[in-house]
Amino acid sequence: MKQDQTENPETSHHETIAPSEGYVVGIDIGGTNLRLALADMTGRILARQVSSTAESKSADAVISDIQHCVDKLMREASVPRSELRAVAAAAPGITDVGAGIVIATSYLRGWHDVPLQNMLESSLGVPAIVDNDVNMAAVGERWTGSGKGVRDFVFIAIGTGIGAGVVLNGAPFRGMQWAAGEIGYMLVPGVSSEPAGPGAPGALESMIGGEGIRETWLHKWSPEKTSLPRELTATMIFDGAHAGDPLAQAILHDSAQILSYAIYNISLLLNCPLIVLGGGVGTHPVFYEATQRALEQRRSHSRLQVSRSTLGVDAQLMGAIRLALDTALSRSSVSAPV
Repeated sequence: MKQDQTENPETSHHETIAPSEGYVVGIDIGGTNLRLALADMTGRILARQVSSTAESKSADAVISDIQHCVDKLMREASVPRSELRAVAAAAPGITDVGAGIVIATSYLRGWHDVPLQNMLESSLGVPAIVDNDVNMAAVGERWTGSGKGVRDFVFIAIGTGIGAGVVLNGAPFRGMQWAAGEIGYMLVPGVSSEPAGPGAPGALESMIGGEGIRETWLHKWSPEKTSLPRELTATMIFDGAHAGDPLAQAILHDSAQILSYAIYNISLLLNCPLIVLGGGVGTHPVFYEATQRALEQRRSHSRLQVSRSTLGVDAQLMGAIRLALDTALSRSSVSAPV
């Protein structure tokens, strides 16, 4: 990894935000849902909107939806559009924050080198900033969640897939090619060493991402091994493990061991005091507790703390609001008369 070469508004990360006139919008572009929140300049959320991205949507269609949802937010809060100061959007893929370009994402078809920042600014007429959704979630956790007040930590999101947002010296570390935190490709004991093909999940993701856990269950399932149905999600499998199902318990144990290897390696490399687990799979209490037990065998010399996300599904939105506030305040200070 090399130090991020682009200076961005969030690098200062003020701990408090002075109230000011105006409003910002945080946007979370997911593979199935588009979520937006309107906030005042203290970060207080005033209104929310949700739209579907379940169908294959082009970037133009998503921008149109965002514009429509922003208008609805402003009307709902009785705020004139002229009071909108900035927006920030979390995108599910590798994002060049300096250029405002979503380089690639496997969750939205046709999204390659999408100039999302320019599209947002042209559509909404205000400054915009875009970032990878896991990085955005890490910003949110540092602002108001489990990472509040912690200068160095790693946010690991485990949902359908797996990724990490790295926060160093209070700011996101994105890497030379904006791909820092792509831990889905990490090699640890128990995962395949075969190179991942283009667009395919990495070795770690294919084992302990939500889809990878489901695939493992399908591969190992038989009526002789379990009384549970064949078609289960990762969280349902962990529920089954909690209820005592032997096959589900075996998969839980293996998944927790593999995640503990990844966390241990990250802690050795960065020597950070905190790992925050997020995402629907990562925050499952049974998976979290099993991972904690696995880690106890490896961290006798370390003070590493592992916590669950306190923001849950709002982590990306809160991070987006934070960066939108920083962007608005940065532009305001630059343009203010001396």
